[in-house]
Amino acid sequence: MPETSKFQALLQLVRFDKPIGTLLLLWPTLWALWIAAAGVPDWNLLLIFSLGTLLMRSAGCIVNDLADRHWDGEVHRTRGRPLVTGAVTVKEARLLFLALLCAAFVLVLFTNALTVKLSFAAVALASIYPLMKRYTHLPQVVLGAAFSWGIPMAFAAQMGELPTALWLIYAANLVWTMAYDTKYAMVDRDDDLVVGIKSSAILFGRHDRLIIGILQLVFLGLMVGTGLRFGLGVFYYLGLATAALFCAYHQYLIRERDPAGCFKAFLHNTWVGAVIFIGLALDYAI
Repeated sequence: MPETSKFQALLQLVRFDKPIGTLLLLWPTLWALWIAAAGVPDWNLLLIFSLGTLLMRSAGCIVNDLADRHWDGEVHRTRGRPLVTGAVTVKEARLLFLALLCAAFVLVLFTNALTVKLSFAAVALASIYPLMKRYTHLPQVVLGAAFSWGIPMAFAAQMGELPTALWLIYAANLVWTMAYDTKYAMVDRDDDLVVGIKSSAILFGRHDRLIIGILQLVFLGLMVGTGLRFGLGVFYYLGLATAALFCAYHQYLIRERDPAGCFKAFLHNTWVGAVIFIGLALDYAI
């Protein structure tokens, strides 16, 4: 295989062409950094967490594909992944995974001891998530825990401690992750039923839209609680109000449970994270 083709296959393996996962991981980390710093965080931490988010999301994609490589060929959306087609070998994927973890760990070493300790939990959560699809219909809970772990790490890095109120943000993001990843799981529901992969979309069945709506409301309620606990102002709540409108739009998109509409709703969640961050940033700036 030509070297350029191998390089392109490795980029495909880490979803470099699909930044949605990185963005959904990055936005709550930025929320936490801004709140922990009560404004613009230390620039070195902003760089560390931005790069670390990219590295850990890439590593997570590899773990997911390694775990699912025997099933992905049976799912229409994933049958072209590099480990399925043979464009990347299992050994190459494992070596790249280790390289990404090492790079992320080097970044964490530039923070403090508490953040370094928390980083081990981040690796554990990212590693066990793919296996949960074999044993539980709620792997989205583990994904939410993994996607939210940047929040306590950000507080630890910026403040050197873990204030109790940060767990409000953590819980909010976990619930939000469950909501948007259920939309994502709705895309593959028929294929997952055939190959035996479990998901919240299968568990919720015909109540999927209702439960997603409840999760969205809980998410927004916890974010209101976050605003009250940290003394945030009008711009933050305007951001939340805009996020609520986006959540209503997502309900519209998934109303027929059409895979294309569900996938569009999933992708649009990056704007939920973005408007909340913009509101936060404006609130501290103005």
